[in-house]
Amino acid sequence: MKSLSEIETTSKRASRAVGFSWGIAEEVGKSIRLIELFGFAGIKNLNKYYQSRSSEKFENLNLISKNNNSNQFPYCPIMLGVSFLDQVRTLEKFNNITFNKISYPLLILPFLSRSSEIIGKKIHLKFDQDEFLLNFNVSISSNSLNLDSLISTSNVEISFLENKDNFTDLDWKSLYKLSEETFVEETDSSKKDAAGAGLTDND
Repeated sequence: MKSLSEIETTSKRASRAVGFSWGIAEEVGKSIRLIELFGFAGIKNLNKYYQSRSSEKFENLNLISKNNNSNQFPYCPIMLGVSFLDQVRTLEKFNNITFNKISYPLLILPFLSRSSEIIGKKIHLKFDQDEFLLNFNVSISSNSLNLDSLISTSNVEISFLENKDNFTDLDWKSLYKLSEETFVEETDSSKKDAAGAGLTDND
């Protein structure tokens, strides 16, 4: 089994070999390491995408807007991912962002995951019947865990989710009331111990 360090280094070098700058290649290496750690087919998708670059054309999207429509070629997932990561603090103001076609969309997952950590919000990604929830770069939840690779997809939507509790006030109050049974009632002795330095303070 290949180590995460090997995965990152090889992905970075391969990215430089196909023409990306060392800076972009560095981001790709980190991202493929991450997506493999989360159990998705990062190496397989990256390899297929790089093989396709010799015969197919892809559009770079450097400045992302609320609605993004490529007129001819699908968006490059690497440049899209890097752009999203760089612009995420501005992009979150849109709440929802759409793209009409992205090549090898699984490759943008780690960039979105890292973006989620930066802004402190969960990010929801949906394309076709597949949905992914990026959780602060800690985990990726999906209804498509067996999805191996996808060459291209259309009608992609990315949403920024506001932070909120997953429980009701009633659930919280009930649990809190139960927790109160562990509270220790204050006594004169405990008040004295917690009052401060006492008579032995030498400062």
